[in-house]
Amino acid sequence: MQSSPLVWHNGKLKPLHEATVHVGAHALHYGSSVFEGIRVYATPDGPRYFRLVDHTERLLLSAKVYDLDIPYSREAINRACEDVVAANGLASAYVRPIAYRAGFTFSLAPSRDVPVEFAVIAIEWGSMHGAQALEDGVDVCVSSWNRAAPNTYPTGVKAGGNYLSSQLIAQEAVRGGFAEGIALAPGGCLSEGAGENLFIVRGGKIYTPPVGASILAGITRDSVLTLARERGIEVIEQSLPREFLYFADEVFMTGTAAEVTPVRSVDRKPVGAGKPGEVTRALQKAFFGLFDGSTANTHGWLTPIANHEHVGSSQGWLRFDPADAQATAQMEAA
Repeated sequence: MQSSPLVWHNGKLKPLHEATVHVGAHALHYGSSVFEGIRVYATPDGPRYFRLVDHTERLLLSAKVYDLDIPYSREAINRACEDVVAANGLASAYVRPIAYRAGFTFSLAPSRDVPVEFAVIAIEWGSMHGAQALEDGVDVCVSSWNRAAPNTYPTGVKAGGNYLSSQLIAQEAVRGGFAEGIALAPGGCLSEGAGENLFIVRGGKIYTPPVGASILAGITRDSVLTLARERGIEVIEQSLPREFLYFADEVFMTGTAAEVTPVRSVDRKPVGAGKPGEVTRALQKAFFGLFDGSTANTHGWLTPIANHEHVGSSQGWLRFDPADAQATAQMEAA
């Protein structure tokens, strides 16, 4: 995995090696960062962000929970995400905006004057588990690690520290020869994958754990639920026991990186016929159809990359609106 040559860091585009963080940064020691993962897809009309506005909104809500004062408005963040893709001339990308406490302090209650920095990285990244996994499905296991109990740390926030749990789940799965692990909620019911939401199909209906099951309520999850309901597929959000995985006709997982990935086996038990089923295929087709034009973009989920045609000009991507006082002040200070 290699980053593109230019990243957006604290108000300007710069080479990757110049976008550095101090070894004493609070985020490095305590995980005080919030981030998003967003896809840019190549479409017949050019590169398009998928639900950029919704991802930025969740980023700001995550920052609110941890009192991270991001020094940019939502409009400036959206433009920064567009600029880094345009600057690197990417037709498709995985984009990672991240806000983090960059100041050097060991306090667990850092004061407001501890600086918060912001960066956006874009990489070329195809299917998370490879194109063949989208076609054939992946093998997963139920992890021995559970998700956090309610009111321990907020699992509905996309914070860096939360992903220590995901690392344990994913590493255990890979050691066992699986593509991914599924975590249980504190009460023993199903929660989610290390970085994906979980769906079970039985009797033509889709079942998925609710937001109260210590999940991150994914934006791709919401998109797939919307697409399913529009196609007349009944969706039931409820607590689900582990055995539902073994009773399932189909299982699939969703996420920005995973997109819509079928699961062909759980704990080495085949799911249904051991291959992706009709509901999974229909939702894959509807989801990926958003990017080839075969599914209508009725919800306004696709955002064009402004100034993408100006790649190569020296400062053509830095389109900060002078009316945006926060962004302007940051640019002047840089």
